[in-house]
Amino acid sequence: MSKPVLLIILGSTRPGRAGQAVTEWFTEQARAHGGFEVDVADLAELDLPLFDEPNHPMTGNYVHEHTRAWSARVARANAFVLVTPEYNHGYPAALKNALDYLNREWRYKAVGFVSYGGVSAGSRAVQQLKQVVTALRMVPVVDAVAVPFIAQRLDESRTFRRDEITDSAAKQMLDELLNVGTPLAPLQTTPDPSS
Repeated sequence: MSKPVLLIILGSTRPGRAGQAVTEWFTEQARAHGGFEVDVADLAELDLPLFDEPNHPMTGNYVHEHTRAWSARVARANAFVLVTPEYNHGYPAALKNALDYLNREWRYKAVGFVSYGGVSAGSRAVQQLKQVVTALRMVPVVDAVAVPFIAQRLDESRTFRRDEITDSAAKQMLDELLNVGTPLAPLQTTPDPSS
């Protein structure tokens, strides 16, 4: 039996972002966990334009190749982890844009959050994201990874300084993504653009 696909989405597109280091660390944790086939989508590389589809995402009637490619990648995934900073008590516009591009592709799939920031560790961004992913019929897991004072967690080479607490939180969240995501699998369907 094949492993479920976990799509890790790096939500920051800012040059010099801390999210790259955090995502690299978390991706390593997800691969070591062994429960998933791991895919990583860097929104800076994906470079989706500001939502430019003429039809509502619910229809699945996409006219742009970048949307069709994003749709296929998201549809293939069985669970997600959103890696996000906190900007002004919220999350990056690029992440909202990537979520808004699609609709049915997200449904009935478990989602976890890795957040980072200052004293709040990105928790306010995650609270806002939970409202959005719930509207998309995704199922957020309770367990999360929250990294406070991110600037202090990067070494001179901009590598994330992991520790037992972050590694343990990552494993717990990955376990929960499997626990929650496995029973959801029968509800997940590949969208048919013609319907």
